Amino acid sequence: MKKFLLLLAIGTLLMVILWAVVSAIRHKQTKSFSPEDEAVYTDGDLKVSVFYNRPYKKGRVIFGELVPYGKVWRTGANEATVFETNHTLTFQGKKLQAGRYSLWTIPDSTDWQVIFNAQHGQWGINSIGEANRDPSLDVLTVSAHSVVQDREFEQFTIQFNRIGEEAEMVLLWDKTVVAVHFTY
Repeated sequence: MKKFLLLLAIGTLLMVILWAVVSAIRHKQTKSFSPEDEAVYTDGDLKVSVFYNRPYKKGRVIFGELVPYGKVWRTGANEATVFETNHTLTFQGKKLQAGRYSLWTIPDSTDWQVIFNAQHGQWGINSIGEANRDPSLDVLTVSAHSVVQDREFEQFTIQFNRIGEEAEMVLLWDKTVVAVHFTY
């Protein structure tokens, strides 16, 4: 009986180790296609950061096809994008309290909806390929104009810019640029 329990324990341990190794390899491969990045904006003691995964265009038609118009997008790849601020921010006259949020968008050819949701840390899509977002936890939604330009961005990028007394979070991919203005 002791020998059986010992073999069972060793077998279980080997299965756990094998599962961990396979998970780590799969995670590394997934991240190589859409690597993690962080965009940070600071001004004095204000710090705003966006942690996201950056997919590549790879010859695909992005907006309207890979990322459909009118449907919620996780605004990146893999896990849901995380937006964090240590100060209250104002978007189009609406307040976003200091905290951590998931960031979602609903792209369209001319205007996007930008959504800050109280839930964060989840995978970006569910088992049927839809956005893994609970709309009842949305805390703020704002509109942002979408511009199509000549320059093409191969990899999805989020960056911050300061413009006078305000700042903007800019989403860039393919030939699309979306700027979301805020004050603090």
